[in-house]
Amino acid sequence: MKTWRFKVKSNPVEISKKLESSLGAVKGFVFDMNQDNSDSVTFKVRKRILYAWYMVFQNWTVVNGKLIKSNAENKTNVEISFHQHFLITLIIMTQMFLGIGLLVGIISGISNNTSMYFLGGILIVLAIVIWIAIQKKFEKDILKYKSLITQILES
Repeated sequence: MKTWRFKVKSNPVEISKKLESSLGAVKGFVFDMNQDNSDSVTFKVRKRILYAWYMVFQNWTVVNGKLIKSNAENKTNVEISFHQHFLITLIIMTQMFLGIGLLVGIISGISNNTSMYFLGGILIVLAIVIWIAIQKKFEKDILKYKSLITQILES
């Protein structure tokens, strides 16, 4: 989880309207907003996945934001956190547990097949490679979201 904090010269309602109009369903995003009171607004943004075969290429970053009215006149504190989608974490952990399960089964003597060593090792190595690639993509997606949100709030 990465957190990004900054201040904007506007009130939370105006900022949330800007974000909603720019990141609405027309632009391919899912934008959920909750206005608790006049002083704070929370929102959640993620990229919509339209087709199952695009799941690998889509942006798996979920953005959670909070707009809090500051004590200063017409200023808002913006707090945005970036998370990876739950399914990506689930895919990596499942693959790791399968590989470790195979290796534990071999070590405990359930199976003496040498191809199981090979299969377990490949699963663990593949999970580590996928995890590293996903972390790099996550960092790139955070930079894209930061530039997109900055452009929206500066306009």
